[in-house]
Amino acid sequence: MKAMLVNEAQQLVWSDVEEPCVGPADVLVEIYAAALNRADILQRQGKYPSPKGCPPWMGLEVAGIITQVGAEAAANSAWKPGDQVCALLGGGGYAQRVAVPYTMLMPIPKGLSFEEAASLPEAYATCYLNLFGEGAFQPGETLFFPAGASGLASVGIPMAKAFGAYVLTSVQTAEKKAEIAHLHADVVVDTSREDVVEVIRREAEAGHPIDVAIDCLAGETIGRVFPYVNEGCRWVLISTLDGTSTTVPLRAVLTKGIVFKGSMLRKRTVSEKSAILANLVRDIWPKLESREIVPTIYKVLPIAQANEAHGILERGENTGKVVLRVREHE
Repeated sequence: MKAMLVNEAQQLVWSDVEEPCVGPADVLVEIYAAALNRADILQRQGKYPSPKGCPPWMGLEVAGIITQVGAEAAANSAWKPGDQVCALLGGGGYAQRVAVPYTMLMPIPKGLSFEEAASLPEAYATCYLNLFGEGAFQPGETLFFPAGASGLASVGIPMAKAFGAYVLTSVQTAEKKAEIAHLHADVVVDTSREDVVEVIRREAEAGHPIDVAIDCLAGETIGRVFPYVNEGCRWVLISTLDGTSTTVPLRAVLTKGIVFKGSMLRKRTVSEKSAILANLVRDIWPKLESREIVPTIYKVLPIAQANEAHGILERGENTGKVVLRVREHE
């Protein structure tokens, strides 16, 4: 079969590889679409290899059709050849086929295309884990989700709004602010014109102090914001795109009882991920099928243009997810 390998110049090349080995607890999925994540960029650069036991090529989320079911998977699940599914992977999504543990599969929500479904597993699992798990979000609370034009925020903001959140986010330009209007965040800070910390301070004074933050930026902003968050604020750090250092006002941490934690979906066990996916299907899939939550797809490109797709993420052009079409659906 074909998969996307990385050459010495860090370019993606559609290459011949061995067929997947389908274990007893696996299903084989013919891939129709694979979504991009920032982890793919790091993996291409040699900074973020696939976990042990996963294919070495990148790709964390796919959608396709089951073509084979292992004996254990057949005995312990209802999956069968012909089922349309999306899957969360440790790696291996940029390919024609992938073997997936049966617990890592989810049905494609009714009414969604393969391209839309491919954008769900990694991003939705990450947002669900950090919003409801690590963040212990409750309806009516205030959420701070910076980088509002990112693929992750395009998921997290509508998810939180669907459960009654008051949402603050940030973008770098007025153009990006206009582009994310459909996400219906309550406050969008254009950081080219406003200081996000000053806006957060004003919102706190107006009755909307931050209860939960899902922070992919980090940097010095964290320390500047802590004095204005709500008591018992849960600040969940998921990446450090704006920097790895800050000065933390410990008095604010102490008096407000701030919980500050790091969280990575990739480090979770298969059992932990399986539980998250089951909760997604239970709690989020009905809202996708009713279109209360709508996936935001920035662009769909053929797999042959994977390098161009990576360039979109590297330049920060996308508002929402970028998806690769691996195979046309008849």
